[in-house]
Amino acid sequence: MLRLFLACFLGCTVPEGKTDPTDSVVADSSNDSATESAAESPPDDSDDSVPPEEPWPFVDGVESYVPGVGAGFGQDNFPDVVYGPPEAPGNGGGSLDVLSLGQEGSIVVTFRAIEIIDGPGPDLLVFENPFVGWAETGVVGVSEDGQTWTEWPCDAENMDEGYPGCAGVALVYANSTNGVDATDPDAAGGDRFDLGEIGVAQARYVRVRDSGANNYEGLSGGFDLDAIAVVNGMARK
Repeated sequence: MLRLFLACFLGCTVPEGKTDPTDSVVADSSNDSATESAAESPPDDSDDSVPPEEPWPFVDGVESYVPGVGAGFGQDNFPDVVYGPPEAPGNGGGSLDVLSLGQEGSIVVTFRAIEIIDGPGPDLLVFENPFVGWAETGVVGVSEDGQTWTEWPCDAENMDEGYPGCAGVALVYANSTNGVDATDPDAAGGDRFDLGEIGVAQARYVRVRDSGANNYEGLSGGFDLDAIAVVNGMARK
């Protein structure tokens, strides 16, 4: 379902060379500055002689992760836990394959094989692990250079209208084994984001930050990131 707007002139490949997650440095929640992660790309299990037809539409790099109070869940498998498609059970239930951001924590991820572009309908899907009657909201922003950010307005206090503009609300139905296309907005679930709504033409980086309006008890507090999928993308040369 990934909509490509530019052919792969040099051959599209699924990014290679994922490192051990223990090589990644996580910023301490008491430190306000983001720490660069050593995260690399998911491995390519396919035959190298036959490049895939489409570039990898999921997160394949982590620029920074700044956990807040209540973060902790998923850090033992970081950064792998935010790579690839969502891993929801497939029935609208919550996933355990997530990274908890904690109170006002944030993460910046990137896509090395693909550029997110403004196309028809939603351009980006963000997957948390909500279930019926339970949501933990996050604010989503994008950037082309990793410095200047534009965010979708998120009304994290407006439960009656379903927290408009926030991530962490819509149920998730796609996973890596059930055949549901995680880049199909009509089937995958997750929260939809359209670059055109915020006046952005294209982006390489996505930032998700906890809204500050969630539950922060224990080690699984705040927004829980499962995955991010590109719906409208342009292959990098």
